[in-house]
Amino acid sequence: MADPELQQRIGAAVRRERLRAGWSAAELARRAGISKGNVSQLESGAGNPTVETLWALSDALGLPFSALVDPGSAGPILVRADTAQEVPAASASYNASLLSACPPGARRDLYLVKAEPGEAKRSAPHQPGTIEHVVLVTGSAAVGPDAEAVLLQPGDYLAYRGDAPHVFHAMEPGTTAIIVSELR
Repeated sequence: MADPELQQRIGAAVRRERLRAGWSAAELARRAGISKGNVSQLESGAGNPTVETLWALSDALGLPFSALVDPGSAGPILVRADTAQEVPAASASYNASLLSACPPGARRDLYLVKAEPGEAKRSAPHQPGTIEHVVLVTGSAAVGPDAEAVLLQPGDYLAYRGDAPHVFHAMEPGTTAIIVSELR
């Protein structure tokens, strides 16, 4: 992630939510399963978080992923495909861009995912009650629960429990998908 504005926004959100929870950086790190140094770097805006780190932090704080990356807006929101702020995965060619954060009273986030063949993006379980909805836009990908991934083609839709281990494995170059993460 090279966008300094996004790094600063994430850092401020992590600090705000950690303080709101009444936790030290060490306590948040322990609950999220990451290092205290990583939390400190993120809070200073110097960190370069992966999707996995942000999910771990948001799960530990009991928040949707978007609470850590959403800039907020009062008017119409337009996200051009070539300007979406991407957060990379740690070990897979997989980037997620938050398109729409959960509005007040709702519990869902909308993402654009870009992935390439190679290492599969494996996700740890999210908060209990999370359902993921995937619409494959381009390419093909094996998506869903670890042991029951389904090969999706453009236009295919799949819903599965996001509170269990799951996978997104691109099978073709230029694979893209829209993912809605819903907390019921």
